[in-house]
Amino acid sequence: MAGIERALISVSDKTGVVEMAKGLEALGAEILSTGGTAKALRDAGVTVTDVASYTGAPEILDGRVKTLHPKIHGGLLGRRSVPAHVEQMTQHDINPIDVVVVNLYPFEATIANPHCRFEEAIENIDIGGPSMLRSAAKNHEDVLVVVDPTDYTRVLDAIKNNAVTSELRRELAMKVFQHTARYDSLIAGYFERQVQGGEVKFPKLLSLQFELGEILRYGENPHQQGAFYREAGSQEPSVSRGKILHGKAMSYNNFLDANSSLELVKEYDECAVAIIKHNNPCGVALGETPVEAYVKARETDPVSAFGGVIAFNRPVDLAAAKEITSTFVEVVVAPGFTEEALIELKRKKDLRLLDVGPLTKVTQGGYDLKKLVGGLIVQDRDLGVLPDLRTLQVPTVRKPTNEEYAACAFAWKVCKHVKSNAIVYARPGQTVGIGAGQMSRVDSVKLAAMKAQLPIKGCVMASDAFFPFRDGLDAAAQAGITAVIQPGGSIRDAEVIKAADEHGMAMILTGMRHFRH
Repeated sequence: MAGIERALISVSDKTGVVEMAKGLEALGAEILSTGGTAKALRDAGVTVTDVASYTGAPEILDGRVKTLHPKIHGGLLGRRSVPAHVEQMTQHDINPIDVVVVNLYPFEATIANPHCRFEEAIENIDIGGPSMLRSAAKNHEDVLVVVDPTDYTRVLDAIKNNAVTSELRRELAMKVFQHTARYDSLIAGYFERQVQGGEVKFPKLLSLQFELGEILRYGENPHQQGAFYREAGSQEPSVSRGKILHGKAMSYNNFLDANSSLELVKEYDECAVAIIKHNNPCGVALGETPVEAYVKARETDPVSAFGGVIAFNRPVDLAAAKEITSTFVEVVVAPGFTEEALIELKRKKDLRLLDVGPLTKVTQGGYDLKKLVGGLIVQDRDLGVLPDLRTLQVPTVRKPTNEEYAACAFAWKVCKHVKSNAIVYARPGQTVGIGAGQMSRVDSVKLAAMKAQLPIKGCVMASDAFFPFRDGLDAAAQAGITAVIQPGGSIRDAEVIKAADEHGMAMILTGMRHFRH
């Protein structure tokens, strides 16, 4: 793109804009600009022509109209390869604009302020900016349009080296339309909230913004293609925002299991470890140290733990690292690793190490989404927590002991992350057996006993939903369970409670269920 004549620069985010303008000026471009951008460029020594001077039309209506003029949009939309366009541009004294550097009023940041007034939000809806961007992007064959400051350097380099390709032009135009689409969706969402008089949980038009993180080797199976997307704007500590420190690229299934394991350990204030296999926990434990918690979690089901995904809610130290490398593990997720731990773990060349940074307690979160063929079902994330268990209903004759209360509190949090029908056998701070994803609850009860590698006698049982019949209680008692925590709400609750009394069990009713499909 040799001999550019004219560039229009008007930005709210002024990151790198002085360097960009100086680079364009050095290439011989006349710089057109407006308002604060023009002042910032002049202050930096760039020669600037005001748009008002260029068009012969002053800025009016408190600056609402600055660039909405035929000399601007004609210079952007006129096709240089179409003789009729060139003739009309000459006739109306319209000069071509070769480069457009524009980003928009900070609408998102403005409405993020809880004290933002409606009038303030309205004035931060950009009109001229999106219009110039869309005009330039439509005519990208003749106009280079740059909306992202991270592209400034490579665009300048391409111009200097006469290496502006059609592919680059289309990529930059694509980024414009992605940017303006998100901008418009934010404005539409804001207006819907104003119309409805408050927060709108389920908008009439659900616009979701996710940025491509990486293309995966394949999806759930090798014959499926896959990709990872990161939610735009989310800052919550998560697998999606984690940093891979070592190992092979994450797979589709690695992402699913890593997410499940991390969300589970985030439930606990104490040092916790979860081992996930096929999106279900096969061992969860608390400990005084990461290594103690990991060893206890692995003891639940060592066979299933082989090749699993492990999450810690504390940084991994050398002692934990040595235990991890003593067997085969796919992924380790943690809020940090000590230098000694990294040296030890990196001996396993394929072991994926994912650092998610410091963890914070999540009190609110966006959507939980599940795709259907031709549709989507949407709900709140399951962030439901129980009060002190001692405040909950105990309908049985026998009340839980202190140890049983502690074990039930621990097991209930694990149960929330097990596929329904979910049953968890546990003692304080350690799972003993897990029955997941069975079509009948009594089968999950029996599976938990079958999977148990540690003694069950004296353990508690957590159930994610009510028991429809007493058979689950009978099977649990036969396995050695002494206390149960479950939602209640069955038409046969009286029958189930009677079974617990017959077996001398204590029972806590939560009134909250945790189905996970």
